[in-house]
Amino acid sequence: MPVDNAENDHTGHSLDQLNQALSSGMFVHVRNMLQKMAASDIALILESSPPSARQVLWQLIDQEQIGDILDELSEELKDPLIRSMSPERVAKATASMDTDDLAYILRSLPDAVYKQVLQSMTEQNRLRVEQALSYPDETAGSLMNTDTVTLRPDVNIDVVLRYLRQRGNLPDTTDTLYVVDKQDKVLGGVRLADLLTCAPSTTIRNIMDPNIQSIPVSMSDSEVAQKFERNDWVSAPVVDSDGKLLGRITIDDVVDVIREDAEHSMMGMAGMDGDEDTFGPVLKSTLRRSLWLTINLFAALLASSVSNMFEGTIEQFATIAILMTIVPSMGGVAGNQTLALVIRGIALGHIGQSNARWLIGKELSIGFLNGLMWSILVFVAVWLWKDDMALAGLIGSAMLINMTVAGLAGASIPLILKRLKIDPALAGGMVLTTVTDVVGLFAFLGLATLYLMN
Repeated sequence: MPVDNAENDHTGHSLDQLNQALSSGMFVHVRNMLQKMAASDIALILESSPPSARQVLWQLIDQEQIGDILDELSEELKDPLIRSMSPERVAKATASMDTDDLAYILRSLPDAVYKQVLQSMTEQNRLRVEQALSYPDETAGSLMNTDTVTLRPDVNIDVVLRYLRQRGNLPDTTDTLYVVDKQDKVLGGVRLADLLTCAPSTTIRNIMDPNIQSIPVSMSDSEVAQKFERNDWVSAPVVDSDGKLLGRITIDDVVDVIREDAEHSMMGMAGMDGDEDTFGPVLKSTLRRSLWLTINLFAALLASSVSNMFEGTIEQFATIAILMTIVPSMGGVAGNQTLALVIRGIALGHIGQSNARWLIGKELSIGFLNGLMWSILVFVAVWLWKDDMALAGLIGSAMLINMTVAGLAGASIPLILKRLKIDPALAGGMVLTTVTDVVGLFAFLGLATLYLMN
C-alpha cells in the first residue's frame, strides 16, 4: 500500500475513533487520545472534522499542544479558532512559536484582541513580534526567523565549538552559521560539517564561503521559493538594503509557500480560494462561491447573446443546433491546456518580457496546427454522418478559427491579467471560457448564416 494511502487510512481510523468517543460522551478518553498524537495528526483531524465536532476537539486539546497545532493548520481554519481563544491563552500558546508564525497569527486578529495579546506577552516576545510585523505580508521579512547564530571571521574553530557547547542547542533546521562584521553585515557562511571536520586551530575566515547568497528583506515569498528550489537551499540569510543580517529563512517555511501557491493555483481554476475549508459553514461557503458564479453567469449570457443574434439561422437549419456545441468545447479544452502551461510558467518565473512574445507565437502556431488537424477530422466525420459537404466545411472552418484563437488567448490572457495585477489563476479560466465560447459560436453561426444566404 502506498504511504499516502496508509496515512489517509490511519487518519480516517483515528477520526472514526474520536467521533465514536465524542458521541458517547467519553471526553476524558478523547483528551487522552489527543495527548498521544503528533501536532500534525491533530491538525489533519481538525481539518477533517465538521464544525461542531471541531469545536469540541479544540476545547479538549492541552494548552502545551496548541502552539504546534496552530502552526500546522490551514489559514481558513486557523483564524476562527484563534478568534475563539482569550488573549491570555493566545499569548501562552504562541510563546514558543517561531517569529514568522507568531506574526502571521497576530495579523489575523482584530485590533482590540491583537493589542490585548501583545500586552499579555513578555517584553522579549513583544519586541520580536513587533519587529516581524513591521515587514509587509508575503515578503521575505514576513517569512524569516530571527533565531540566527553569528560568528566573527577572526576566531578559530575551537572557540566556536566551545561557544556552541555552552549554548547547548541550535535553532531548528540550522545547516550554516553566518559570519558577520562589527556592523552585522554578512561576510559569508560556515557549514556545520566544516566546523566538525576542520582542524580546531583553523580560523573561521579560512573556511567560510564568501559567496553565500543573501535574500533582500523586501523580496516576495514566491521569488524566495524559486531561489530555494533552484539552489537546493536548506536555509538562507535575510539582509536589509545595507547588507545587515536581519534573520534567516528555512526550508520548512518555503515548503509552506510552495504548497499554498499550488493550492491557490488549483482552486483558482475553479474560482475558489486556495484556503477553502472542506467542512466550512454552508452559508459562508455559499457566499464565497457565488461571486465567481455570478461573473460566470454574465459570461454565459454573453455567449448566449451571440446565439440569439443568429436565431433565424438556427431555426432554418436544425442540424446546426445539434453541432454548435462542438466548436466552443474543443476551443475551450485547447485553450485551457495553454492557459495551464502559461500560468505554471509565470508561477515558476520562466516567463518574462524577453520571452513572452515568442511563447505567444509558439502557442498560436500550436493552436493553428491542432485546429487544422481536428478540423479535417471533424470535416470527414460530419460529411460521412450528415452527407453534407457544405455543413462539414463550415464546422471544420469554425473549428480551425476557434482553436487558433484559443491558442492565442490561452497564452496572452494570463500575461495581460498579470500586467493588470489580476491573479491569472483566479480569473484566467473564466475569461478564456468566455472568449472561446463567443468566438466559437460566432464563427460557426456566422459561417452558417453565410451558407444559407448563398
